Amino acid sequence: MIDALLTTADTALRTLFAPPRAAQPTPQAASPGTDLSEQDKKLSAALMRVNHVGEVCAQALYTAQAFATRNEALRAHFTRACVEETDHLAWTQQRLDELGSRPSLLNPLWYAGAFGIGLLAGRLGDRVSLGFVVETERQVEAHLMSHMDRLPAGDAASRAIVAQMAADEVRHALDAQKAGAMELPAPVKGLMQAAAKVMTTVAHHV
Repeated sequence: MIDALLTTADTALRTLFAPPRAAQPTPQAASPGTDLSEQDKKLSAALMRVNHVGEVCAQALYTAQAFATRNEALRAHFTRACVEETDHLAWTQQRLDELGSRPSLLNPLWYAGAFGIGLLAGRLGDRVSLGFVVETERQVEAHLMSHMDRLPAGDAASRAIVAQMAADEVRHALDAQKAGAMELPAPVKGLMQAAAKVMTTVAHHV
């Protein structure tokens, strides 16, 4: 238990206060794109800030779920997914830096909320916890694809990152399904969508 608590605390501190390090190189666009106007940079930065918040929440969710489960194989599954999501965290942070912007000022709050949700899902059982992963990743994929429509046409760098993130989220959902996820009730999915809407709306600006 002490080791698990220390690992959980370490992940939180690294996510919120340490520069993330990607294991995989940042996705590159096939074409260099065009120079962005200040207005386009502002829009791209806002969207990538929202995506960065999503990755902060992913770290919290997977860490909490790994902490909650008593199944060692499932704990390894969540831990592996958390490591893979670190790539996304690093890529979005890098792109924010390139755009001359910053992450959300409310990241500690987003992390705490997502950790609480992940812990609750984990306590409800492994199949529920995995079901939560599936639905989360489905919603994230849809959200990322909407960003492909909203990002400036000339922002090839951001588009390459978002496209790869969306593909990875699809794989994470499929992995959770194969591991035994249950389908969540419609009201639960609706609550998840509402919570995500609040987060994305606020993070777009703050």
